[in-house]
Amino acid sequence: MSLFTRTLPWFLIALALPSYASDDWGDDAWGDEDEQEIQLHGFVELGAGWRTSDDRVLADDDMTLGELRGRIESETYLGDTRYSGKFDLYADGVDGGLQMNLREALADFSLTDNLDLRLGHQVLTWGTGDLVFLNDLFAKDWQSFFSGRDDEYLKAPSTSLKLAWYGEQANLDLVWTPVFANDSYIEGERFSYFSPMSGSQVAAPAGKVTPDHPDETFENGEFALRLHGTAQLFGQSSTEWAVYGYRGFWKQPNAVSVQGRAYFSRLNSLGASLRTNIASGIGHSEIAWYNGADDAGSDPLLPNNQLRFLLGYEQELLPKLTMGLQYYSERTLDYQALAANDGNSLYRPDENRELWTMRLTYSAMQDNLILSWFSFYSPTDQDYYHRPSAKYRFNDELSLTVGGNIFGGEQAHTFFGQFEDASNLYARLRWSY
Repeated sequence: MSLFTRTLPWFLIALALPSYASDDWGDDAWGDEDEQEIQLHGFVELGAGWRTSDDRVLADDDMTLGELRGRIESETYLGDTRYSGKFDLYADGVDGGLQMNLREALADFSLTDNLDLRLGHQVLTWGTGDLVFLNDLFAKDWQSFFSGRDDEYLKAPSTSLKLAWYGEQANLDLVWTPVFANDSYIEGERFSYFSPMSGSQVAAPAGKVTPDHPDETFENGEFALRLHGTAQLFGQSSTEWAVYGYRGFWKQPNAVSVQGRAYFSRLNSLGASLRTNIASGIGHSEIAWYNGADDAGSDPLLPNNQLRFLLGYEQELLPKLTMGLQYYSERTLDYQALAANDGNSLYRPDENRELWTMRLTYSAMQDNLILSWFSFYSPTDQDYYHRPSAKYRFNDELSLTVGGNIFGGEQAHTFFGQFEDASNLYARLRWSY
């Protein structure tokens, strides 16, 4: 089923529903003609990126980014309903050809005084982590993130329905994604990856990941919820709290069938988070329990159950200089069952994986220059990922961003270590209109 045929029914519903959502919908609700004029804006961007070393299984492809991208976006109101669209068209010099990317096509309106409905193609996000996601189980685009595209493209859109209910003590968000939206994962084309099956680095065509997807049925849709609010905790009256739930599938094909085919196994998740003021900064914490419904831990071809924990703190060190630190822990819950059934695998994950992150951000020249450094480091995996960048704004329309994605590690099979040959430097020149 194409993206167009998935999205079109949502728009037909969106056009019909507002007439029943408001008692005073009528000719006057359309407002003056000038007020409903659609304004178009967006940008044109030229981006290029090159590997800092050769990838032995992608020897003929030195570029990780090479594209001319155009964005058209618009927002308008018809009565009390907001319609919004964002569309990218770009020539991709790495994958080849002209590509289209529908970022947003949605309708947003109120059903009652305390109940909002948003439906269509949209980017969804929640949770407290900075580039570390526990309860945010909406689709991500890791190929864009690793290649040097704008950070906006890490969050991938999905065709979903979101209900938001606002109460006096708490708010409730419910999201239904009828057709499972997986991550844009590393599949062996733009970047190679380590395959535990072969014990080596692989790439397309032989190493291209072509997984089986869940059938497009109601049962296989994704359901996510968040109950959230503010309360007085730890002596702070503005502590933000949330609890989360998710029913769907792992976002990457990390399960293997008996026929040797990769697929997306089922996943249920429960979690919670807090964010509050601490001293002169902001602290946050998050926890999530991942229950792989297809396995009790004894099948090495299925992802194991996990308990994930995040603790973070952000503070302005000096004027214009901000630092954020995070500690992340990932515990394999059925480790003994896994160890007893994986044939003493050399690539068995650690029972406890730890990760530290640090973000430094400095702005200068009346905020026209922004310098940033983000680092991931895992003391258990002994690998790292650094993301330096500098953005300079010449004026309101023209900006230049340069940066890098630097990977490394002691072992080739760890998460960041496998991408050592994917390390790259990039530049993007953007004109906004």
